Amino acid sequence: MTERGRGAVTRDASNLGIGPSSVRWEGDALVIDIHEGDTRLFVPWQRKVTGRVRVIPEALNRAAFALDGAENHIWHCLAPRARIEVEMTSPACRWSGKAYLDHNRGAEPLESGFNTWHWSRAHLSDGALVCYEGERADGSLFASALRFDAAGVPEPVELPPIAALPDSRWGIARRTRSDIGVAEVRRTWEDTPFYARSELASRFLGEEVVAVQESLDMRRFSSRIVQFMLPYRMPRRK
Repeated sequence: MTERGRGAVTRDASNLGIGPSSVRWEGDALVIDIHEGDTRLFVPWQRKVTGRVRVIPEALNRAAFALDGAENHIWHCLAPRARIEVEMTSPACRWSGKAYLDHNRGAEPLESGFNTWHWSRAHLSDGALVCYEGERADGSLFASALRFDAAGVPEPVELPPIAALPDSRWGIARRTRSDIGVAEVRRTWEDTPFYARSELASRFLGEEVVAVQESLDMRRFSSRIVQFMLPYRMPRRK
């Protein structure tokens, strides 16, 4: 939630610290301690965010996937199915439910490799399904659908038909996949000039599902106005 320099980062085999916040493994759970917002330059009205999140994988996947031919961008779905327990002290709230854990890593900034992407994921009765597609910076397209079984083992499956979604309030083009080519936006959780994240009602592999969907526009992200606005939303510290 705060961009920080390398001097604020510590890590070893099972721990990662970024400023006052940290991530570590405790037994079978990934524990995320959040301590953000102690000093918010430019946005003094924003509250502190403190608390703990525990992510407990139900299945772990060891396979990572390259998103481009040069393998400059790697996507790894670590836990296609998981449970989550959230205990926040500021704001004071708590909940638990279904979760998912992945990460992207690479040898260059995302905006150097991609123009857009669309991603969606849903729990199935036995496993999970992830659809990932987009346009690389060179104009080439990529698209895949992966079904993860109950043990977390991925298997490529046929891509469901495209299901168009309404643009976000910021005008981000959104789309997903669905068995019948139809999906409904139930809620939009995050809506920014370059990124939207939503909850969908959809259908995957014959099952009615609640899916999480995101759309990203890196051309918008790279624009001068968005780069000017970013520090007001996400402070930067050395």
